[in-house]
Amino acid sequence: MAKDFIVAIELGSSKMTGIAGRKNPDGSITVLAVASEDSTSYIRKGVVYNIDKTAQGLSNIISKLKNTLQTDITQVYVGIGGQSIRSVKNVIIKDLPLDAIVSQDMVNELMDANRNMTYPDYEIQDAITEEYKVDAQYQNDPVGIQAIRLEGNFLNILWRRSFYRSLSKSFDNAGIAIAETYLAPVAMGECVLTEAEKRAGCVLVDLGAETTTVSVYYRDKLRNIAVIPLGNNNITKDLESLQMDEVEAETMKRKYGSAYTEVQDIDPNMTWPIDNSRSVSTRKFIEVVEARMLEIIENVRNLIPAEYMDKLLGGIVLTGGGSNMRNIEKAFRKAINIEKVRVAKFVNININTKDSKPTLATNGTMNTILSLLAKGDMNCAGHAFNDSLFNEEQLAATSQTATATTAQPTAEQIKAAEEERIAAEKKAEEERLAAEAKAEEERKAAEKKEKSIMQRFFGSLKQFGRSLVEPEPDLMIKS
Repeated sequence: MAKDFIVAIELGSSKMTGIAGRKNPDGSITVLAVASEDSTSYIRKGVVYNIDKTAQGLSNIISKLKNTLQTDITQVYVGIGGQSIRSVKNVIIKDLPLDAIVSQDMVNELMDANRNMTYPDYEIQDAITEEYKVDAQYQNDPVGIQAIRLEGNFLNILWRRSFYRSLSKSFDNAGIAIAETYLAPVAMGECVLTEAEKRAGCVLVDLGAETTTVSVYYRDKLRNIAVIPLGNNNITKDLESLQMDEVEAETMKRKYGSAYTEVQDIDPNMTWPIDNSRSVSTRKFIEVVEARMLEIIENVRNLIPAEYMDKLLGGIVLTGGGSNMRNIEKAFRKAINIEKVRVAKFVNININTKDSKPTLATNGTMNTILSLLAKGDMNCAGHAFNDSLFNEEQLAATSQTATATTAQPTAEQIKAAEEERIAAEKKAEEERLAAEAKAEEERKAAEKKEKSIMQRFFGSLKQFGRSLVEPEPDLMIKS
């Protein structure tokens, strides 16, 4: 049972994935547990739309991980993406006094001013400093340079407030504390792209189930990020028009689908079997797949800012489940006219697969979740379970704000605390009633005592009065 590990969760449109791993002294990562849940019924285009079902899915993921680890989980890292995010460039300008020297405080003022920008329905999730312009010169670090004008160029990555609220509510309902949220495409860019690719200029295309995320890099910086609401599932839906159901369409796509086919290689008379009694025209099948694939690729091209189109010497890097389609590289080369295209099947970080218990897919589908795992730096492990007393239901984590070191109370602990509170209140009430009863007894006793004294006093007084008006026996007249 691991005493310390990191846990990350990716909310994908087709499946939700959780992972636990340990960072080793040599810099490698050992994956300890992986769990997944079908998320098609509650996450669409990377965005939570059914809070209750998402919460249940999250609970299932955490339960599976805890069962494997035999250790409680106190907090998790979360990757966000999907249609909710977009980027906006922003420029902040500060005029300086004559002969002024740029200080760190001046730079901080620009960054603060940028962070205070407001956008309707959106909020800044991350702000990337692209470069500074000192008078007419671009600089990465302007501090110490004499100038009369300082300009900061920023890339603000935004996400919808409604998405954030839904996400937070889902985790709260599941009783899972969030250690930190990361932009999934940015985290993956750090672990999939090489330094040479980012420096030379490249485009990272994550071909997901319902969305395609396009990230543009140049001179080591992220320059643009956008999400297309189209993905691999759209091809499946299109194939259903050829008289197949969803399962059949998905199977046929995986078996015969190709992003690009030369015209001379298409046999108009050839068919492919759907089942024992049905088949589909090869030509029609190819046309449907390629039409949708071309639409996605053209959208990718349109999301590359014109200023970078001729600067992409690092080429195009494809990843995600959709990158497994045959001839995907050729399709991108033909449509975007960029020769350098590669498919990133795995992250470029050191994953110790030898000691990893679960088998890790090397087809691009785990790149995001592994990148999120690599980003985490706080321990997510709680107490180890006692095998003889282990009860998953009793050890379900409860919701609270995540901290770096504080473990969440379990349901068992909460129940015990509640019982203790009720017992304390009951005892206090009993003590209060007993005190009131004792006080009442003392009051009655005092009242009785006082009454007895008064009776004796008035009795004596009455007797004294009588002695004043009645003659003494010796003085009575005898008849």
